Amino acid sequence: MEIKDLERIVDSRSRQEEEETEKSLRPRTFEDYFGQEEIKRNLSVFIKAAKMRHEPLDHILFYGPPGLGKTTLAGIIANEMGVNIRVTTGPAIERPGDMAAVLNNLAEGDILFIDEIHRLNRQVEEILYPAMEDYVIDIMIGKGAAAKSLRIDLPKFTLIGATTRVGLLSAPLRDRFGMVNHMEFYTPAELGQIVTHSAHTLDVDITKEGAEEIASRSRGTPRLANRLLKRVRDFATVVYDGKITLETAKLALDALKVDPCGLDTLDHRLMNTLIDVFNGGPVGLETLAAAIGEDSGTIEDVCEPYLMQQGFLQRTPRGRMVTRKSLDYFHKSLRPGAAAYAEEEPAPSRRHGKDPNQMGLFGKDGE
Repeated sequence: MEIKDLERIVDSRSRQEEEETEKSLRPRTFEDYFGQEEIKRNLSVFIKAAKMRHEPLDHILFYGPPGLGKTTLAGIIANEMGVNIRVTTGPAIERPGDMAAVLNNLAEGDILFIDEIHRLNRQVEEILYPAMEDYVIDIMIGKGAAAKSLRIDLPKFTLIGATTRVGLLSAPLRDRFGMVNHMEFYTPAELGQIVTHSAHTLDVDITKEGAEEIASRSRGTPRLANRLLKRVRDFATVVYDGKITLETAKLALDALKVDPCGLDTLDHRLMNTLIDVFNGGPVGLETLAAAIGEDSGTIEDVCEPYLMQQGFLQRTPRGRMVTRKSLDYFHKSLRPGAAAYAEEEPAPSRRHGKDPNQMGLFGKDGE
């Protein structure tokens, strides 16, 4: 079974056709939310303190790769605070007047969640500055010499922003968030809990071993784990008796071309080209993209972060290079005359792990 690259099963970005299913699988309380333990502990304290003082929460920013639960956490915060949440995206707010209308329609204590907040244009962003600090917006009425500035008071609200590219946020906007949280990849154990919980919600019979197999191939991402669960469920329904076992999960995931490390056909093609054609590198991004017939943005934003996090690929000043781990995993060797392959760095710990897309935000290591 071949999987089209345009619809990669392991692409962690959201798909429109999955939105309704995702909503049904999203937990609504911290007790049902697995993973991100440090963030959950801190948020629980902040929420309790805000409720004791009868104040809205300070503004919150979540950043990290797609599919890690940023939108889900925003919904849980609104539920725990007992307030309404208004959900929108950065690209959907095109003009300052649109943002002013959204802010003016909020009630006291409401939460405004803006996904892809880094894609707000500068004029819209500037409306947020006084709104976040002083809960007011300034609107210009008229033109030329007759123009007047009208200040409108807003109810006290909480802005929750989510982004996959925190480095693209302007400093004035970023500094106005009182809480900045980096979303980490999930461990296989946490993903196993998520798969089991989602299977129960979907009324799917699954064994512990089956859930662990799906979790181990989910690239540390809950959205991908739930997507793979639904595809494995299809195989279990047609090929087996409807129960997801270890054997069922392996057969389905192998048919979907997702290997035990979570790599798919595009990942394999990229790494095999880097090793076989370019002898391990170094090679530039555009050259590598042309060689495999793929868009350079897809390679840089979708493929490389996970390959680097797993120690298969290194970005160097001279270009992309393989590591010893990738040669061992793909059972390859370099031809004589190859540049020395990059030594992979130790796998980052879950507490201090670094996302390659976030490097250089608040210093060298992006913390």
